[in-house]
Amino acid sequence: MMRSRRSQKREPTIALINIVFLMLVFFMVAGTLAPPLGGDVTLVDTRNLDGTAPADSLVLQADGSLHHAGRPLPDLGAFLQNQPEEDLRTLRIVPDRAVPAARLLEITATLRGAGAETILIVTERGLQ
Repeated sequence: MMRSRRSQKREPTIALINIVFLMLVFFMVAGTLAPPLGGDVTLVDTRNLDGTAPADSLVLQADGSLHHAGRPLPDLGAFLQNQPEEDLRTLRIVPDRAVPAARLLEITATLRGAGAETILIVTERGLQ
């Protein structure tokens, strides 16, 4: 009594379902799920804004030099002493991409020592 074996070809549906499930889990973890804003909210359109640094910001050049209002700033300490206290609460720095991080940290430490409460580092995306 010999039985003939039929070759059964299984469809890979289980493997396909597993792959789709793993992709779903990956995108749920990798993406941010945010609740809807709710109501009739119209967001601000900033596409036509001028992408320049704020006028009161300190510009840190690639060579490590500072500028304020388009003029070189050779002595940061003297500049900070001449500023009113309310102007020192929030300061903005616009650093060049090539500035060493140590120089940026040095300047922020000086600003903190002068009484700056908030130091904002303005980046390219922040200007867009």
